Amino acid sequence: MPLLAQLPLTDAEELDIANKVQSAKNFQQICAIFGYRHEEHVVTTDDGYLLLLQRILARESSASSSPTQGRRRVVYVQHGLCTNSEMFMRVTDARKCIPLVLAERGYDVWMGNNRGNKYSRNHLHKNVDSPDFWDFCIDDFARYDIPTSIDYVLNLTGQAKISYVGFSQGTAQAFAALSIHPDLNDRIDVFVALAPIMLPAGYSFSYLDSFVKRDPSVIYRLFGRKSMISWVAMWQSILPAFILHRCVDVALIYLLGFYNKNITPTQKIAGYNNIYCSSSVKAVVHWSQIMRNSVFSTYEDGTGNAASLTRYPTQKITTPIVLIYGDHDSLFDLETVLKHLPQNVTCRRLHDYEHLDVLWGGKVHEDVIPKVLDALASYS
Repeated sequence: MPLLAQLPLTDAEELDIANKVQSAKNFQQICAIFGYRHEEHVVTTDDGYLLLLQRILARESSASSSPTQGRRRVVYVQHGLCTNSEMFMRVTDARKCIPLVLAERGYDVWMGNNRGNKYSRNHLHKNVDSPDFWDFCIDDFARYDIPTSIDYVLNLTGQAKISYVGFSQGTAQAFAALSIHPDLNDRIDVFVALAPIMLPAGYSFSYLDSFVKRDPSVIYRLFGRKSMISWVAMWQSILPAFILHRCVDVALIYLLGFYNKNITPTQKIAGYNNIYCSSSVKAVVHWSQIMRNSVFSTYEDGTGNAASLTRYPTQKITTPIVLIYGDHDSLFDLETVLKHLPQNVTCRRLHDYEHLDVLWGGKVHEDVIPKVLDALASYS
């Protein structure tokens, strides 16, 4: 039976899927739970990082399971900070999974993975245990990872254009990449920004916010210059679920102001045990600089000031942009973001949604995914 025609799952069925997803070790195992297969492709950036792209194939029960059958419209899906492609997939119902719904609708879906996460921890010359490997930030995602990944997909599929769906920092990477690569705008027909982030106000906990904004480099002194929260994986694997879920909830409230009221306990089982993944400390420092200076700019090595920063020229973006945002998202202010974007922006508000709700909320299949489908269809 086609995924989109299935009856709603019972609470018991969703709980069963959540437990299976929680136990899944990788992208392949999650796909198998929902009856899908995938391909893996490795791309090499100009600065030597090896990135893993994951292509979702048709369901095993589908008659049209060949990935080469026809010329399907291509969609590239990009995760956020300190996560990986699994974040889109760790759900309790396939109808609540954006990539799977797109695949079921006939799209050729590709999932990106930033340098440094569990799927992209290799380099032609650098050792993953060296600080040199982790010397990257948003600038490098925008300069190398995004255009390299998109060009690879377009070359392999033979398509002239691709649609981009990003979540959280995945939207910031696209804002930056499109602003500094004018030709990239010609290859992306629409940019769907889920829970977009560009100029977050700061950390929810006021003492932490003032402490970090005073000197973002203090983060280096706390965490070093390699991987950020690499130790989280250990705690995710050994803590009992109820303790881990409570720790994640408290951390999200005090750090980012996320109360996650729309995320069900069952969804937390599917997602919380694998919510975080490695990225660089430098990327977090970069965000702290952006919050301190209130400027969406490149990384700065010195103290600097807002007037001397190199701003990303986001107003030069020509790709149509669709912002799908929660009106309770503490990281997003519509008026502020629109000031830094061109006129070709469509805004779709999600009532009573926070940041993570856009992927993991209990009603994403009713509130979010139809808006994504409409955005893609509008620029076909």
